[in-house]
Amino acid sequence: MTDFSATDSRETAGNPHYLRALTDMADRRTVVAGRAIYTDNGIKLVEQGARIDSRLYDRLVQHKLREPIDRHLSVEAPVDVPALLGAAQAMVEQNVLPNMLAEALGSAARLLAPLRSLSLHPSLACKLTVMREQRPRLFEHSLQMMTVAVFLGIKSGLAEREHPPLAAAALLHDLGVLHMDPAWSDPDHKVVGPQRKHLVAHPITAMLMVRGTEAYPRTVEIAVLEHHERMDGSGYPRGLKGADISAFGRILLLAEVVAAFYEKYDDMPAQRLSLMLRLNHRKFPSALVAHILPLLQEEVVRESALMPLGNDALQQMGLIAEAFERWDQLKVKAMAPLEPGAKPVPGSALEFLETRLLGLQKALLEAGSHPQQQDDFLGPLQGDAVGMAEVALVGREALWQLRSTLNACFRRWPQLAERATLAEAAVADWCDWASERL
Repeated sequence: MTDFSATDSRETAGNPHYLRALTDMADRRTVVAGRAIYTDNGIKLVEQGARIDSRLYDRLVQHKLREPIDRHLSVEAPVDVPALLGAAQAMVEQNVLPNMLAEALGSAARLLAPLRSLSLHPSLACKLTVMREQRPRLFEHSLQMMTVAVFLGIKSGLAEREHPPLAAAALLHDLGVLHMDPAWSDPDHKVVGPQRKHLVAHPITAMLMVRGTEAYPRTVEIAVLEHHERMDGSGYPRGLKGADISAFGRILLLAEVVAAFYEKYDDMPAQRLSLMLRLNHRKFPSALVAHILPLLQEEVVRESALMPLGNDALQQMGLIAEAFERWDQLKVKAMAPLEPGAKPVPGSALEFLETRLLGLQKALLEAGSHPQQQDDFLGPLQGDAVGMAEVALVGREALWQLRSTLNACFRRWPQLAERATLAEAAVADWCDWASERL
């Protein structure tokens, strides 16, 4: 595994966003220092046995701490195994996705059994308690993702002894988000460019937290680090491909997406997810996807719920076509000074953008939904609410992928705005266009 030790002390010992969440929680729930809290140069900040509350925030945030603050804290009514079991059981009873998974396995008991043997280190239990109290949607996401991961582990034949560590990896995967500005949880908060490095760093931060406890097998650490990787190498933080991603990591990366779709969309999450997985079959492990698709196909959606979606289909196809055409124009200018038949420099922003856009066009062609094909498929679908809704769903997914490509360009090549070369200028111009139009 890559050595991330150089980045761990400040990220895991005294992050301002986590300290704010912890001390704010302590105003409502008793938190006591089991040991004195010191700075890294030996100054005592908090006495043993002292109550923690928001009045201590300014003192704590000004110093680099010797060790993570929650390593020796005692918290009233913390997240523990019984609390997790209760919350998970309620989720199975109330939420569509875990209920569907439990039914597919024959019972909720089988889905939740790994929780009973879960190892939960005290410092991570403290972090989960902060998450439950201060970021409840993030806590619910982690719990729901855990049910998907366990389902995939069971269905893929993972040995039963591996179920509890897999559940732990899923439950702990987003601890790094506690170290991010809470504004990220606002759906209207849109950040592109270099600022996205904080998002890319959160799997590393979570992995360091898990590693720091020395309580979990390396498979758990690696899976937490890999939960945003993709099979085609387009994920982060390391851009791994295929077999380079661990077995647990492949489960988590799919479980993350499955849970996110059911949390993001109130209307037709199954249809949206099914379409996304089929359009992006190179990004996700096919053997695991095969356990999810049949469940999605069993969900019945009433035609009346589908009707409004189709109204966006023509506009979406127009935007997608414009994105492809705009890049073709810019690419021609960037390649003009080169020899005929020359290819983009390997590893360059130009090659990356060209590869991503060609991949999306190929997926749309395979789905029969490329803008060039719209005369063939839109005409027969006029008046067909279900068919037009399917086209609109394809359009939404394609536009999301274009925005994802835009963000990846800014993240990987923050110097693009300088336009140092014709190639970088072409990519920067397309990104500027996409930022305004998509």
